[in-house]
Amino acid sequence: MSISSRFNRIKEELPATVRLIAVSKLHEAPAIREAYDAGQRAFGESRVQELLAKYEQLPPDIEWHFIGHLQVNKVKQIAPFIDTVQSVDSLKLLEKLNEQAGKNRRRINVLLQVHIAREEHKFGFSFDEIEHLLESRIHETFIHLNIKGLMGIATFTGDEKQIREEFAALARLFGKLKERYFAGKEDFKELSIGMSDDYLLAIEEGSTMVRIGTKLFGERNYNYGNSI
Repeated sequence: MSISSRFNRIKEELPATVRLIAVSKLHEAPAIREAYDAGQRAFGESRVQELLAKYEQLPPDIEWHFIGHLQVNKVKQIAPFIDTVQSVDSLKLLEKLNEQAGKNRRRINVLLQVHIAREEHKFGFSFDEIEHLLESRIHETFIHLNIKGLMGIATFTGDEKQIREEFAALARLFGKLKERYFAGKEDFKELSIGMSDDYLLAIEEGSTMVRIGTKLFGERNYNYGNSI
């Protein structure tokens, strides 16, 4: 099945309230272009070097989302064009993003990544850490950032009950933070949960963004990743 056919099939499954972020990491520019030609505009990458290469090759109206762990020392490279950093997992990263957005005279959208999985190697604020951060109100000083919501990655497991519980816990936290720290702020509205294997569950639990790669593009080309 072609990428455009897969794209149309996925779009038919998504409610109007849910945006598709096409995860294009380890897929080459022609594949991304096919999805683009089918109507997709928002793409997610997780490696700075790979993102920079694709940014130069592909149409300028693509809305690039960074979805992987972002090292502070690499923020400067993507700050001139990145639309959204979904994987903000530390105060230090928030500070650097705000600094570089200011230097480029633009605002960068960010999502705060929360650790919801039972796997320790995944990144993100704990529930307590994110509450502590927002209680300090330091986020209100980041005038070059637009904090739009939360992102989370469920445990890699076939246990749908566990995945649903993790998504539901993040959705509850989102509601709590919205009420307590972002009341009246319409931009704080995004809950980015759900990937190729679990996005339908995520939608049932309130997702507004799903990050789909393999189901759209097929298996990743790891040789391509090694060549960059």
